[in-house]
Amino acid sequence: MAKTLIAFFSRADENYFGGAMRYVKVGNTEIVCDLIREMTGADCFKIEMKQPYSPVYMTCIDEAKKDLREKARPELVSLPASIDEYDTVILAYPNYWGTMPMAVFTFLEAFDFTGRTILPVCTNEGSGMGASERDIREACPGADVRKGLPITGSRAADSRESVRKWLAANGLL
Repeated sequence: MAKTLIAFFSRADENYFGGAMRYVKVGNTEIVCDLIREMTGADCFKIEMKQPYSPVYMTCIDEAKKDLREKARPELVSLPASIDEYDTVILAYPNYWGTMPMAVFTFLEAFDFTGRTILPVCTNEGSGMGASERDIREACPGADVRKGLPITGSRAADSRESVRKWLAANGLL
């Protein structure tokens, strides 16, 4: 039987919402993943950095930009023992500087995704998927990387219908 894993990186703390900063206890990407989990019953894994970025938004984006320039692969708190039981991975992340956070690359490079389907979900405030779909294809040769779902982060809690349609289009509902 087909099994699905939702692997996600999400950031709480101070975040950018359509022109203003706001402190949140749950990140936008995690809010979307909770909707996906509710609809699909999929297993979840949160990608967490051992040394998280600053809770201050402007400092965080500077740290993320530095990691991108250096092609850093931040150490993670943990990794799943295996992804062998999953044929589909919903990979969710915020758009950091036109792609995924470097911690997501750390996660992807830890496993062989050959023969698996990857469904990207990218929260953003107007920058869409950026180059993340291409970057996933490059990091995961042999995977079937499908068209991703961009979601405006400040509207994450109101994204249920677009999430449902996307999941249905990808055969998960």
